[in-house]
Amino acid sequence: MRQVLGDTLRRVGINEDSVADILLAASEACTNVVRHAGRAVADYAVAATVESARCRVEVIDTGGGCRAPNARRPPATAESGRGFEVMRACVDGVSLRSAPGEGTVVTLVKRITWD
Repeated sequence: MRQVLGDTLRRVGINEDSVADILLAASEACTNVVRHAGRAVADYAVAATVESARCRVEVIDTGGGCRAPNARRPPATAESGRGFEVMRACVDGVSLRSAPGEGTVVTLVKRITWD
């Protein structure tokens, strides 16, 4: 995901600092799918839209949703539990849409600069 998304954003002319922030936030969102939805998700998608002043990235899974009663959560550690803080530090907007049995969509919005 990082390579394909990063190469695409660079190819359309987005500044490297903006690309780095987008990739870190998107990586955190993808990591959340793997860590929290786990085997309940056969796959997930990453979709990006670039406009003149911003980039929007959605990480979409079809898992049990954030409140699924049987979702397995890894134990908390000193390194875990900071994904949304990292995302918020990297981009201008982070939102989460989730419903039990309907999956989760994390949307990241970043104001971008162009090379």
